[in-house]
Amino acid sequence: MAGSVRQLAQAAARRRLCHEGWPSWKQALTCACLSGAHGHLKLTEEGRALFERTGLLLAELEETAAAIASGGRSPRGRLRISAPLLFSQTAMGKLAAGFARKYPDVRLEVTTEDRTVDMIEEGYDLVIRVNPEPDVNLVGRVFLHDQLVVVASPDLRLPPDNGPVPAVVRGPISQVEAWEVTTPSGKRNFTTTPVLGLSSLVMVRDAVRMGVGAARLPLSLASPDLAAGRLVRWGDVEGPETALWALYPTRRLLSARVSAFLEHLRDAFPQGTPSELAAYVGG
Repeated sequence: MAGSVRQLAQAAARRRLCHEGWPSWKQALTCACLSGAHGHLKLTEEGRALFERTGLLLAELEETAAAIASGGRSPRGRLRISAPLLFSQTAMGKLAAGFARKYPDVRLEVTTEDRTVDMIEEGYDLVIRVNPEPDVNLVGRVFLHDQLVVVASPDLRLPPDNGPVPAVVRGPISQVEAWEVTTPSGKRNFTTTPVLGLSSLVMVRDAVRMGVGAARLPLSLASPDLAAGRLVRWGDVEGPETALWALYPTRRLLSARVSAFLEHLRDAFPQGTPSELAAYVGG
């Protein structure tokens, strides 16, 4: 008897929600998001999708309200960041530790991946990417600049008359590669013969130190070895500069956590130059 009364009450409640008192758009939304079976109200597939899309926004609104109520004190909560492999290997550990000390109430999580991530679906608050493609769903700023240079061990001589250069490359080996390089004596095209294909630029740098071949490396990564004489600079790679971007979704409020991390990046790299990154990594 009690179960029947409860079922009738829930059915009546749903009818009232769908048909009485609310504006028409709220009635339609409620009926689409709730279904009743055997006296129980539950989310429909549409309701579940709505919850997943609005859950983060509601959490951000609650965080903003809490920050205002507390007088704008230090940010708190979870901050998820996706960063590329090389930047993570060289600088992200130090950056993350400094941020954790400055903001102990923020639970910082950093994942390393070079692939394009879906920030909304995968729950990221901020992504760091190298020369990203334009995306109307993302907004951000450049916080570092870098450039590619051709480097080699001092023991490896530059072949005369455009002879083939043994090369260490990132990724799979192809038969022949041509590098357009600006050298102190002018522009040159290097015909290369890849001898090693490695998945990490740190591995590429280490192999080049051993004298097995030349490579194109970010200046920030090669700078300490160039200064120490372990590598020599053959020239600069032709092409657009490398820019590191910090990006976040346009449809989200800029949370206190994201804003604090952006400020942390500006403090770490005020000029945003390759030498600044090299000094930060080596410091």
